[in-house]
Amino acid sequence: MKDQILEQCLNDTGRSNLTTEKENVKSRNLHKLETKELVELFSQEDVEPQKAVAQALPEITKAIDLISQKLSKGGRLFYLGAGTSGRLGVLDASECPPTFCTDPELVQGIIAGGDDSLRSSSEELEDQEKSSIVDLEKRKFNKNDCLVGITAGGTTPYVIRALKYAKSIKASSIVITSVSIKQAKIIADIEIRLLTGPELLTGSTRLKAGTATKMTLNMISTIVMIKLGRVYDNKMIDVSATNKKLVDRSIRIIQEICKLDRIQAISLLKASKGSTKRAVLMSIKDIDNQKAERLLEKCNENINLALNHFIENETSL
Repeated sequence: MKDQILEQCLNDTGRSNLTTEKENVKSRNLHKLETKELVELFSQEDVEPQKAVAQALPEITKAIDLISQKLSKGGRLFYLGAGTSGRLGVLDASECPPTFCTDPELVQGIIAGGDDSLRSSSEELEDQEKSSIVDLEKRKFNKNDCLVGITAGGTTPYVIRALKYAKSIKASSIVITSVSIKQAKIIADIEIRLLTGPELLTGSTRLKAGTATKMTLNMISTIVMIKLGRVYDNKMIDVSATNKKLVDRSIRIIQEICKLDRIQAISLLKASKGSTKRAVLMSIKDIDNQKAERLLEKCNENINLALNHFIENETSL
């Protein structure tokens, strides 16, 4: 333990007031419980993240609308955090390209300490607040972008400084935290407060707080992509067909939407050079791959806009 950190702790009041650091009375004598009792206790507590997310739906809705607006105008989405919070952000961002065929630059996850922190403990790096600005500047973060800062306890210097920086350059900012506004005032356009209560293992926010955060990130990225036209009906219209499972999924999507048999769907997927979205557009609009590609470009890759686009003169494509 670094002496410098100990000295700093002498000069502050600590974080015992934070809900995420408080003791959960239900888990006293945790070490004495039988396996069955432990499993039942954890299962009971895992209802709390669902309740917390439900309570925060108005703020989550506002956040999704704000992010959708930014991305539709050419902006990008950045998740930023340290430790577990950072890993959750990177996980959600990394799922967007294979699920929605987005450019890796569109949704990015930033974790204190970089990629090494995904596998190794790096909690000490959360105190290096200035490094978050450096990390954002490396990616040319600007006023057209949106930052989602993730900090379970609401006090992570790395995240708090990044949110202040976003505000200073007039970029949109959202915070996801598991403490109340009375415990941590945070500068952000939208505050998503997931009040999951004290953890069974005191202070271990990878548990309930982490679960609620993951649920929220699932909603944000998926609904934003729905609003951007990366989904048709309830289908992964933009799925990146890069393995046998995903190719099979693409074939079935084309079959269901276009009412084709499997052989016809495979033929269409080949003609679209592996693009499920273009294949569907080609079938419904009765156009070739090149025209489908140009139409999607014209409609900002939004399948719903492309399908509703009236083509007066196909040569214009």
